[in-house]
Amino acid sequence: MAVVSNDVHKKVNNFFKALNNLKEIAGKEPPFDPITEAGMVSLFEICFEQSWKAMKERLEYHGYGERKLGSPNAIIKMAYQAGMVDSEELWHDALKARNNVVHSYSDEVALEIIRMAQERFLPMFEDLRRNIEENWL
Repeated sequence: MAVVSNDVHKKVNNFFKALNNLKEIAGKEPPFDPITEAGMVSLFEICFEQSWKAMKERLEYHGYGERKLGSPNAIIKMAYQAGMVDSEELWHDALKARNNVVHSYSDEVALEIIRMAQERFLPMFEDLRRNIEENWL
């Protein structure tokens, strides 16, 4: 995974690093001790935060910033319209999961976030990484 050396790509680099960390949860299965469970949920949350900020950085760099992109919801919508992401619905599911992190003190919620991160969101983040590397740097 390339790390781009330019300050203009700072958020992209942060996303790539967060994605590398999130990959560590692949293939792990419950039961998890409480620290591992909380850590895995946090890795998802950090990766999601860095991903939408990287999208914002790249969209603005490529001239999509006239509309004052700010919220993750607006960024996801614009990224989909610009062809940066393939599924607006999947990204909105990830946003909902990120918003549920505050409720992850519940084992049930935490385990669902981990499962979705492993099965649905990790491939989604990988697709974004590939698309940014190929089309948005």
